[in-house]
Amino acid sequence: MFSASTSATESGAAASSVVRFVICGVGHIGRRHATLVARNPAARLVALIDTNPALQVEFPGVPFFTSLDEYLGNGPAADVLTVATPNYLHAEQAIRGLRHALHVVVEKPMALRRTDAEAIVQAAQHTNRLVFGVMQNRYSPPAAWLKQVYDEGHLGQIYLVQINCFWNRDARYYRPGSWHGTRAHDGGTLFTQFSHFVDLLYWVFGDVTNLAARFRDFNHHDLTEFEDSGLITFDLVRGGSGTLQYSTSVWDRNFESSITVVAEHGSLRIAGQYMDQVEYCHIRNYQLPELARTNPANDYGTYQGSAANHVHLIENVIDTLQLRTVATTNAQEGLKVVEIIERIYSLK
Repeated sequence: MFSASTSATESGAAASSVVRFVICGVGHIGRRHATLVARNPAARLVALIDTNPALQVEFPGVPFFTSLDEYLGNGPAADVLTVATPNYLHAEQAIRGLRHALHVVVEKPMALRRTDAEAIVQAAQHTNRLVFGVMQNRYSPPAAWLKQVYDEGHLGQIYLVQINCFWNRDARYYRPGSWHGTRAHDGGTLFTQFSHFVDLLYWVFGDVTNLAARFRDFNHHDLTEFEDSGLITFDLVRGGSGTLQYSTSVWDRNFESSITVVAEHGSLRIAGQYMDQVEYCHIRNYQLPELARTNPANDYGTYQGSAANHVHLIENVIDTLQLRTVATTNAQEGLKVVEIIERIYSLK
């Protein structure tokens, strides 16, 4: 199984060549991937795939295909397939890319079912290729700082962890005919909006157990097939307890993404609209260092998402395949996020 220390040498990548990307799905996020790849001198955007051929005009000169089948049968050679399509297509398309000897970048969520995520991990093993999950919130300076503070033992035993995610997703987002809001194609609020924060919980503090949940649908009855809000309680396997409160029912615009930690040797809070500011840090014999500024949120016009850190992910993919570093995200971690969300939703 590939781990975060899996190297490109083990997966058969070359150290010196430009890394060639094909982007499958040219929506908001897919266009961001394509733009960042095209700007990187160590990468080359060799093809785009989308069911809407009108999108081709945004990237003149780049070969365009209207299906993954068409690309795999007739497209130019590539090293990496980026899957940025609707959630329900991620697993199938990632596996097909792996079986065609491509490394794969998979937008969140990696899959909508644990069994499908496991199939991606198995395909990566069998094909000796790497899978990079899009977990870009890890690259925000406050998140990286939290991980470092925890790993270095400054906090001691964790007592309580509280994560709040209060966003707006209304009729401007859930438009008629869109895959957003359907249980089969979207998966649910935790998959589409808040999987990054489940990832941060697992990445920093490890696995959870003793889950309990309450779900509510306050103002999305006519917009989605699932809840808009939830309150999750859990115990950390390593010790301590926590809560995850989330909602997309906030009026007009996003309100807050935050994490508060109460621990043996101190307390801290990272907050702001996108978990981008250290608002409180009081830890025994520790001074908060000056952190770099967090990138602004991804802006989609009528709504905003998490911090725009995709550039760091793409740089890591390139550096890993050119043998300068190792993957910072991997299929096993993506699988774990899917598994935790599936466990939460099983409590409905």
